[in-house]
Amino acid sequence: MELDDRKTVILAGFIGNVVEWYDFALYGYLADVFGQLLFPGHSHVATLLEAYGVFAAGFIMRPVGAAWFGWFGDLFGRGKTMLISISMMVLPTFLLGCIPSFDTIGILAPVLLVIVRLVQGFSVGGEFSSSVTYLVETAPDGTRGFSGSWANTGSLVGMLIGAGAAAAVTTFCTHDFLMSWGWRIPFLFGSVIGGFGIWVRRKLPVSELFMKHHAKRGETSPFIAAWTNNRKETIQGILFASGYSVFFYFSLVYLPDWVHEHTGIAEDTALQINTIATALMIPLIPLSGVIGDRYMRRHTFIGIAVALIALLAYPMFLWLKDGTLVGVITVQLLLDVLVAVPLGSCPAMFAELFPTRDRLSGYSMAYNLGYGIVGGTTPVIATWLIASTGARLAPVFYLIALTTLSIVTLIWMRDRSREALR
Repeated sequence: MELDDRKTVILAGFIGNVVEWYDFALYGYLADVFGQLLFPGHSHVATLLEAYGVFAAGFIMRPVGAAWFGWFGDLFGRGKTMLISISMMVLPTFLLGCIPSFDTIGILAPVLLVIVRLVQGFSVGGEFSSSVTYLVETAPDGTRGFSGSWANTGSLVGMLIGAGAAAAVTTFCTHDFLMSWGWRIPFLFGSVIGGFGIWVRRKLPVSELFMKHHAKRGETSPFIAAWTNNRKETIQGILFASGYSVFFYFSLVYLPDWVHEHTGIAEDTALQINTIATALMIPLIPLSGVIGDRYMRRHTFIGIAVALIALLAYPMFLWLKDGTLVGVITVQLLLDVLVAVPLGSCPAMFAELFPTRDRLSGYSMAYNLGYGIVGGTTPVIATWLIASTGARLAPVFYLIALTTLSIVTLIWMRDRSREALR
């Protein structure tokens, strides 16, 4: 593959995940605006739609999308799958910026929002795994970790851009303008980014490895194969992704809330520390991919980082409990450095777990069931544990338990980081 083609491949894998996490961050930071404009408290039906719609988008449609995109990508190609998945993210992002308020169209406002989130949840189910699969399958020898790492690099860049866009409109727009048109601007801008992504992905170089194995494909559905021929690998992927996603969400999503609630540090200060630490970890992600490619076997490198998280979690949170600014900064930075290791090396590891002819189906199902459901509920479970036990360190034991699950599963997996893709 020519150098220019390789740059296009990496950009294609990177940009889709920028769009996905840009929207994720934006929707989270502007949730209060949505609540006021689209889900007025006096409407019981609207409140129910909000609760069930968000649940459906996050917990039902993502695995459904994973199953469909995995099946489609294993039968018809990675490039086509990536083009469809990003298109199905861009259109809803644009529509989010155009939805009229409840005062304008009544109950149709929350209905439209639910439909948009359902479509986004479906498309997200296929975006990450299809982009990683394509990046890894087309990577030159000895660079699978580095190539796959660009998907997660895109995720964090998208998260930062989304947070910055939300901060910009809430800071520089007057309240009246924010509630009328200001909140729409970041979503419309997101559709422009997505439009560029569609342009990049319109004619991608073919995955030669996929074409080679596709010619030998049997009649078994790739989705069925993930639960029969590759059942062990699918279960391994689900278990590892479950633990891996918990320490990701713990560090990058939940920690600022915990720090604010239980140490007395201002919420904006905790968020600023988290944002700066996230920005600093971005270059560490591709570096992690390089280390797993060249200097240390992938499983060993990931295992060391995950074991350190399990061992240091309790003492780090004891230090956090004191509420010192130095402690918060140090712990946030240390956690993010450790989390950067699996973020950089795990994409290739997941792709190496499955055979080419069924790779996208197995990867999509394992990743979305473990990462999407178990990881996505981490803030809720952590909050419930504190409320149930009265112990503010209770979530730490959940983190340690799930991290230990990842270590055990990693030992069970076969390390294929120095083998040719099957």
